[in-house]
Amino acid sequence: MLGGLLAICSAATFAFNNASVRRGVLTGSVAQAMAITVPIGVPLFFLAALLTGRLGDVLAFSTQGYAALALAGILHFVWGRYCNYRATRAMGTNLVAPIQQFNLLVTLMLAIWLLGEELTVLKLVGIGLVLIGPSITMRGRHAKSERRVSNEKITAIDAERAFEPKYAEGITFSLLSAIGYGLSPILVRVGLEQRGLGASFAGGLVAYVAATAVMALLLSWPGRLRHALAVNRESAKWFTLSGVLVFLSQMFLYMAMSVAPVTVVSPINRLSILFRLYFSRWLNPEHEVFGGSVIAGTVVSLAGAFALSLSTQAVQDVVPLPDTLAALLAWHWP
Repeated sequence: MLGGLLAICSAATFAFNNASVRRGVLTGSVAQAMAITVPIGVPLFFLAALLTGRLGDVLAFSTQGYAALALAGILHFVWGRYCNYRATRAMGTNLVAPIQQFNLLVTLMLAIWLLGEELTVLKLVGIGLVLIGPSITMRGRHAKSERRVSNEKITAIDAERAFEPKYAEGITFSLLSAIGYGLSPILVRVGLEQRGLGASFAGGLVAYVAATAVMALLLSWPGRLRHALAVNRESAKWFTLSGVLVFLSQMFLYMAMSVAPVTVVSPINRLSILFRLYFSRWLNPEHEVFGGSVIAGTVVSLAGAFALSLSTQAVQDVVPLPDTLAALLAWHWP
């Protein structure tokens, strides 16, 4: 129960983060977003570990634990986040979300291979729905986005009169981000070494330090740091908010991973795609694609995520099944 609640909190804050980033990249660059949102996680996680009295846990991980957490940080906060920002800038968070559901497939396959978890009929149904969802969304690619926002609300982005999604770039980077986001939960689960809820703060700090070190290396390239520091005030505001929100999202996620299985936390965390629709409508109605196909694809993908999280026993506890159907659902591999 606690793991599921933490996963929902992570989903909500992650969705708000995506809407905030979308607003920021209208007037700023992806590099500027990365330069703000990645390093800000280090002092925030340090403070969280300090206030909870778990800062000492930073020194308690094994060599394998440090390696797994560091790699998780780099894959999620650098690779995954950069690709997510590129995709979001190209075609908006509403179109990106269903495609990023593929990260759940990556996580599931690795959980079966590395963590000994099982593939069931319900998970196969979930995989099918996750694959179908993006194709439904893409059917509405030519639909016009709904626009109803006051002039006062878009004064900072007046130059963006019309939003035309760049599908090739958006789909490519959505899939690339799904790889990073799909690999990282397995590494987090391995890195935390079943040390409990408190160790999640220290684990997040280790992951963010590794990601920030990589970002520092990337920003040392001539001209990149100067470009990052040239961010305008409007974008800096949204990127800073995004950095705080994504810290909260990751804190909740690491806490959830420390007390619940990956195959429970990751599907529940996919609720973020529903939260994205709400936050996108609120913050970026002029710069997102809405409509029936987007909502239908999102709902189908979310149904797939829930199917991936269900067990046959959980279904039978709610609805008694005929013996034949129960036997079918009881199939598993390996």
